[in-house]
Amino acid sequence: MKNKISESKEFLKKFFENDFLNDLFVPIHKTGYPFIVIFLIVSLILGAISSFLGWTGLILTLWCIYFFRDPYRVTPNNKDFIISPADGKIISIEDTNPPSEFKEKKQVKKISIFMNVFNVHVNRIPVSGKVVSLNYIPGAFFNASLDKASEKNERMLIKMEFNGKNNLYFVQIAGLIARRIKCDLNVDQSVNTGEKFGIIRFGSRVDVYLPNDCLVEVLKGQTVIAGETKLANIKKLNSQKK
Repeated sequence: MKNKISESKEFLKKFFENDFLNDLFVPIHKTGYPFIVIFLIVSLILGAISSFLGWTGLILTLWCIYFFRDPYRVTPNNKDFIISPADGKIISIEDTNPPSEFKEKKQVKKISIFMNVFNVHVNRIPVSGKVVSLNYIPGAFFNASLDKASEKNERMLIKMEFNGKNNLYFVQIAGLIARRIKCDLNVDQSVNTGEKFGIIRFGSRVDVYLPNDCLVEVLKGQTVIAGETKLANIKKLNSQKK
């Protein structure tokens, strides 16, 4: 009997030491609370009309809570890494020019990350540096996985200076049902890799434009995690700087 009690205690100890509570009760991003309240009120109203509608509203409310989750992330402590700014799937990697709005003709590497409605939508800084410019462009709401979304959809363009005089561009792009891009950055603001800077509601995309000499370390079709997955290595840029 004593052995069974001891084993049970040991099991419970390991169970809770395995961050069970942290996994179960994930923090919610502050922008999500108004939506959660609205979904809950609508659910109560629908529930007064019919139990079926009430349960449907409850399921949608739980999904809304899930959508706005803001889990803790462990960012690699390496200045040579460019980290993914978004959760999602790599849908393209290509050589191109920076966004046309910057009017800069030079070759860069573009990595596009598509976020479906089940991905975490909190965006994070890909590399430490300083924000050079912000440019909000109103536009359409095509499916964010389409190529034309980079040029046609509503988007927020961000240009950063990092590692001396190197530039990096990343773009928050609204999707088919996304209707709000939130960016908390300011021009001349200093930022650190992995810091949260915004969120896109609901279903969207982030494009990252890297210096051409960066070594890309992800593949098309790969799933990435904001603040944790290494997109590229800038070690070659550092050696050129020296």
